[in-house]
Amino acid sequence: MKFVTLDEESFRKYLDKNPCKSFMQTPEIAKLRETKGWTSYYFGVEENGKLIAATMLVAKPSFLGKSVFYAPGGLLIDYEDQTTLRFFVQNLAKYIKIHNGYVLRIEPNYELIERDRDGEPVENGFNHKKAVKNLLSLGFTKTASENPTYAFVLDLKGREEKELFASFKQNTRNLISRTARKGIVVRELTKDELPLFKEITESTAERRDFNDKPLSYYEKMYDLFHDRNEVKFLVAEAPINENQSDQKKASGQTKAISAAMFMLYGDEVIYLFSGSDKRYMKEYNAQYAIQWYMIKFALEHNFKRYNFYGIQGLPDPKSPGYGIYLFKKGFGGHVTELIGAYELPVNRLFYSLHRLLSRLKHLH
Repeated sequence: MKFVTLDEESFRKYLDKNPCKSFMQTPEIAKLRETKGWTSYYFGVEENGKLIAATMLVAKPSFLGKSVFYAPGGLLIDYEDQTTLRFFVQNLAKYIKIHNGYVLRIEPNYELIERDRDGEPVENGFNHKKAVKNLLSLGFTKTASENPTYAFVLDLKGREEKELFASFKQNTRNLISRTARKGIVVRELTKDELPLFKEITESTAERRDFNDKPLSYYEKMYDLFHDRNEVKFLVAEAPINENQSDQKKASGQTKAISAAMFMLYGDEVIYLFSGSDKRYMKEYNAQYAIQWYMIKFALEHNFKRYNFYGIQGLPDPKSPGYGIYLFKKGFGGHVTELIGAYELPVNRLFYSLHRLLSRLKHLH
């Protein structure tokens, strides 16, 4: 085996064919990170002249001039192939140490256990615990994930629209039909209209107490992915007549009451961010219109999976995020669990010092 540096084109060709591919590993995400001071790298492993593993890494100085190296979508490798994994990791660690890094963080797009719609393990389903064992044996430790470990996914391969709709829960079908009767129209936003998207997500973030992305993030994602047909910003508009200053009802008006951002990458559509105007949620349920619009799009364009993305851990009725899980579950599908995020100390002195200072800072 041979450890090699790759150019962007060679990496992309390997990425596009890899079962572990994720939009988080794309060169476009590397470019997004570069606007925030990160530097990007591409590496691989060759055997008999053929690429058998690869990764995109981004690096940024973070502690006493030493850098964090991060693979947002993990390594593109068979994590159960211990020999290749060890070779790749050891060579990455050598490179990182030489280039002033102190830690390697990875967040693989690699499922751990096959689960059903209730989050229960599927009998005789796949189990990739060996992948975790192999990472731990190489010195990795589990760490907090930047992205959801648990998600809800709807399989689309071989499905037809009528059959798929009939498989949804009764309440979900009713609400989708209701959005049609209410005259809700879903359309795609242009880049110039992204402030409208931001206005909706920002108000939702304030209501639900989470941090929204800045407008510049949405604009940059549009710039990077739109011409590749890999991102869509959708808005749901309803024929709402609001009082004017003279207290007369206006006619023919529509109002944007819900919005969502989707990534379209590889075989799946990913529901990434969304928001809704609180004033119209109960009456219009516009997110159902957006989801059904995009599910039909995914079917028409032969995507194999519709990824509703994150849920807060395994389904728990006592969890504050349980309602989000129930919303997604209404469309069918099943829970997925990734193996999580891991970090490997490359410079143990700096790594240990950083952890110690972080704990002391947390105590204060």
